[in-house]
Amino acid sequence: MVDPSLHRTFAQDVVELWHAGLRPVVVHGGGPQISAMLDRLGLEVRFEAGLRVTTPETMDVVRMVLTGRVQRELVGAINVHGPFAVGLSGEDAHTMTAVRRTASVDGRPVDIGLVGDVVAVDASAIGALLERGHIPVISPVARGEDGQVYNVNADLAASALAVALGADRLMVMTDVEGLYADWPRSNDVIARLNAAELHALLPRLASGMLPKMEGCLRAVRAGVGRAQVIDGRTPHALLRGLFTEDGPGTTVVPDEAPGGKEDGA
Repeated sequence: MVDPSLHRTFAQDVVELWHAGLRPVVVHGGGPQISAMLDRLGLEVRFEAGLRVTTPETMDVVRMVLTGRVQRELVGAINVHGPFAVGLSGEDAHTMTAVRRTASVDGRPVDIGLVGDVVAVDASAIGALLERGHIPVISPVARGEDGQVYNVNADLAASALAVALGADRLMVMTDVEGLYADWPRSNDVIARLNAAELHALLPRLASGMLPKMEGCLRAVRAGVGRAQVIDGRTPHALLRGLFTEDGPGTTVVPDEAPGGKEDGA
């Protein structure tokens, strides 16, 4: 999302999916853009357990950058190809409701501030947009029942929305090749694993991959057909990931059912 040419080809790929009869929903982050703005404003940039520590001042910047800049850029890039994209945040129409998330590092609790975990999704506004032929573009900001606005990790927000929408597939685009089997000693990528295997690996994952793989695990355990983590640093990675069986990147499938078949196959 910070490379203009990749930004354009991603938007083009999303429109190609729409033309192919699929109904894509885009959930975006904006980590580099948020960090750059925080640096400009002289505010601290800090992560714990793979999540941005979000003070009230940081939350103002997160909200502004995600909904006011990154979302607008994505909507604009998609709409170069036609009147398809419509932007929403998780706050709109109570699409996502969050509670304050706790985190731990090396077994000790850490305060990560106004970081939320999605506890409820009302997908009716997104469903209405899909029915009218639009491509929803969602910023991962959510409100709690207490009225507090929370910064939600985009991978976890996408996972929650995928479940609520009954999505066939969750695609997580990132800047690594996939889930490494033994990082940093090896750069071999795990091509495919089931939910139970991923659950066993979670405690050993590097903090940057933890929310992504947690999101994949939540999705497939709640009925999404499969989840994939793909390297978005090459053009048209989205189309290759979607239409190439078991690759590139890492594919997470539900646990095997009796008889060796995957749930939902």
